[in-house]
Amino acid sequence: MASSKSVVLAALVANGAIAVLKFGGFLLTGSPAMLSETYHSISDTGNQVFLLVGIRYGARDATRSHPFGYGKAQFFYSFLVSVMLFGIAGWESAKHGYSALTGHGRVLSAQAEFLGFQFPGVWVNYAVLLGGIAFESYAFKKAYAEMSRQINDHGWSGFREAFRRTSDTTTLTALTEDTVALLGLGLALVGVFLTEQTGDHVYDAAAALLIGVLLMGFAVALAWENKRLLLGESLPKSDEDELRRIVEEWDDVASIEGFRTVYFGPNDIIVTADLAFNDGLKTNGMDDSITALEDALKAANPAISKVYVEPESDDGT
Repeated sequence: MASSKSVVLAALVANGAIAVLKFGGFLLTGSPAMLSETYHSISDTGNQVFLLVGIRYGARDATRSHPFGYGKAQFFYSFLVSVMLFGIAGWESAKHGYSALTGHGRVLSAQAEFLGFQFPGVWVNYAVLLGGIAFESYAFKKAYAEMSRQINDHGWSGFREAFRRTSDTTTLTALTEDTVALLGLGLALVGVFLTEQTGDHVYDAAAALLIGVLLMGFAVALAWENKRLLLGESLPKSDEDELRRIVEEWDDVASIEGFRTVYFGPNDIIVTADLAFNDGLKTNGMDDSITALEDALKAANPAISKVYVEPESDDGT
């Protein structure tokens, strides 16, 4: 939890600073790409606030009305972030880029003026974009290191598998945002450079449109990943099969009548098992066996917070 919070705080500081720089660059130069990137950074800054709310809310203790705690709050707020990323940053960026391409929006000014001094507008954009890359690289490094740690801890093959399997949607969202931010800054830098070299504003406008499309694409992917956890996804099959194997090989267990796992928050898994025990096992012995089995399952997967075992006969009654 602490590592996820530090990742989000780093992104919040970086995006807040970048938003100010980009908006200042847009005011001075009128660059469509700079305005698209301003929308992007404002959205990202608000998104970090949502993620921090999700972390704080999700850490609340269980109550009567929420007996399994509030861990799914992080899934919900991460889903909101994906909606904002699509609806505000992505749509507004694409719309503004399209407007500039069709000749209805502002274009990059050749000269910028500040405190009575005039200078080439492109210098402002280069300075802002390079500064943005520096800030965003800092945030990306934090998120990348945390996700790499999780990949090593879980033995995942790489970031693609981590994207599909992680329950830490806060870190996943921060890493996705930071990755898209760096790609967007790169597109804006290329667009501004080509416009400066050719004098054709279509490159700057096209960069703004591409940034919007990029944001909307990543937002849809992020929303899909959050949806699976909001709807109550089980552990990946390989992980669940390992837990089932432990139960099947347990000395006192005759058969498994039912076995379920579900995420109730990042690193918060509930396991339920309907088990038929060997004939002749006394009540005290069954209680001890169930307690030992619960401990064995938790040892196999430290993310398991609760295990519920329901003894049944072989015919399921």
